[in-house]
Amino acid sequence: MRLKLWAGACLLGMATTAFAATDYPSGYTKCAQVGSACAMTGTHTVALGKSGSFVYATLTGNFTCQTSLFPSNSFTASAWCSVGPTASGGSSSSVASSIASSKSSSSVASSASSSKSSSSSSKASSSSSSVAGGPGSGFWPLKGDVGAHDPTLTKEGSTWWQMHTGTGIQVRYSNDNGVTWASTPQIFLSRPSWWKTYVPNHTNLDVWAPDLSTYNGRVYLYYSISTFGSNVSAIGLMSASSISSGSWRDDGLVIRSTASNNYNAIDPNLTIDKDGNPWLTFGSFWNGIQLTKLDKSTMKPTGSLTTLATRSGGIEAPTIIYRSGYYYLFVSIDKCCAGVDSTYKIAYGRSTSITGPYLDKSGKDMKSGGGTVLDAGNDVWKGPGGQDIYGTSVIIRHAYDATANGAPKMLINDLNWDSSGWPKY
Repeated sequence: MRLKLWAGACLLGMATTAFAATDYPSGYTKCAQVGSACAMTGTHTVALGKSGSFVYATLTGNFTCQTSLFPSNSFTASAWCSVGPTASGGSSSSVASSIASSKSSSSVASSASSSKSSSSSSKASSSSSSVAGGPGSGFWPLKGDVGAHDPTLTKEGSTWWQMHTGTGIQVRYSNDNGVTWASTPQIFLSRPSWWKTYVPNHTNLDVWAPDLSTYNGRVYLYYSISTFGSNVSAIGLMSASSISSGSWRDDGLVIRSTASNNYNAIDPNLTIDKDGNPWLTFGSFWNGIQLTKLDKSTMKPTGSLTTLATRSGGIEAPTIIYRSGYYYLFVSIDKCCAGVDSTYKIAYGRSTSITGPYLDKSGKDMKSGGGTVLDAGNDVWKGPGGQDIYGTSVIIRHAYDATANGAPKMLINDLNWDSSGWPKY
């Protein structure tokens, strides 16, 4: 269901020049020119634009129309703000492009144009050299709002976007090559009604392990809802024409699991095979990591499940990428979500087929507990995991900062490859 159009919540700000019909989108209400105040009640999608071109943000209450509220825009003081859909109800809401006050995640989880696999996709890594941060800088120097758990990463135009576990799916962005990160409003401002049907004990807006990808010109945001320690879970899907548009469609349930299943439907990851076909991998504990093929139109499962990896001590958070003839499966293993006492690690294996078998560097099948460890953390960064990979050369994950009472924070690194085709930092 899409957002309902707003009516009657905006009190017009004072304007100094004419406000033409082409200066605000159809269905929006004119409010103020850049530099003027706009009085508004509630939370709404706000457009900034002129002459039929617009960028969007989600704002709450009174605000001053200013270009700094809208990253990735090229408008000047002659542009206008106008108010559109309410973002306070229904099962869909806007990802804002506004610079909001810093938030931190309120929960942690237990956890051929694809943004995950094809080097020609919109999530493929940039080939430009780094100035301070960004691809080519090794361990990226991050600052700003870096608190995160189970982060996913992509780039749209010159803006990096990161989303992670938390209230309503938390959203961050960076306009300086991935160095400085700021908050924007969360994806969900209210619970879609169908969540309660499949996960009756789910409460509030606790959403886990989002996965952000682009396929065939559309952005897909897979996410999961569950309760800690249970496999009564569901994976849902939102989609949009672009992240910056802020207009997300609720595409509903993708797959669920119940207490009678031997798998857990959380931690989704969209990947595209070498022939351009979409697949979804997911899973946490129980019978491990699962894979299913998706319909290209609905982006939902069309066939049965294939088990890719299992581990007695815990396995979850799969990510699959394709590189130079191999599919690489990255997973998080062992104990998550215990702060500095976490034993989480990132491990991997590879296969010539997306359905496996995935073997580690020693030749052990990941279905039999195999997996070569890429990252086990260090004295400062404990329990790294919940990873995502942008293209084939950038990896993001969370780890617990031992110098900050075990707070979960995002880390971004270049992902390199040795002469035998195995990943390394």
